[in-house]
Amino acid sequence: MPKGRTLMRLRKKAAEVDRRLTDGYGRHHLELDDDPIAVLVETILSQNTTDVNSHRCFLALKRRYSDWGELLQEDWHEVALIIRTGGLAEIKSKRIIGALNHIMDKRGRLSLDFLTELELDAADAWLSEIHGVGKKTRSIVLLFAFGMATFPVDTHVHRVSMRLGLICQRTSRERAESELSLLVPPEEYYNMHLNLIEHGRRVCRARNPGCSGCILSDLCENRIGLGKPQH
Repeated sequence: MPKGRTLMRLRKKAAEVDRRLTDGYGRHHLELDDDPIAVLVETILSQNTTDVNSHRCFLALKRRYSDWGELLQEDWHEVALIIRTGGLAEIKSKRIIGALNHIMDKRGRLSLDFLTELELDAADAWLSEIHGVGKKTRSIVLLFAFGMATFPVDTHVHRVSMRLGLICQRTSRERAESELSLLVPPEEYYNMHLNLIEHGRRVCRARNPGCSGCILSDLCENRIGLGKPQH
């Protein structure tokens, strides 16, 4: 974890990144999703695919099943057929059905509303007991459905933050969440999370990043094709 002057410098840099991204992509205000189970299902579907594909699969599930309870005893093969266009259909279908059954077995009803009564660490620990529900998925559920102070790190957030030097090159996604949470005020978690994703999609792509037109170019420590910045 960064300390002392390094922490202060990185916080100042993160604030400038947040300001520029907000100027470029707008400010996002958190509106809690009223169906935490839906957030969980859609986040599982989003693993290793695009948002377009995962949302298409999510809508297909909603059309097929009028209630999440209908999935409790469903054959995973049937679910896999519905979500096949999103990739890893077998794995995701098993994880979704398994997650729903875990919640039902532990709570006696298909609801995550009880998490509002828990502190962040306890809520995260409870979700971690669900097979296949990793840190990113848990953080998205806790932030988007409950407004808890988590900073989800997906592939875009991880890549952009690393290139900017907000986190080190060897920092894992899970560790990145902890480190970024120290650099950004909790009230900015949601806004900066979404804007880092947007910037990663539009400009700071994994391949062929648009460094020449990047609004963060002078802050970047890994400008591809433009040479290293001078310090």
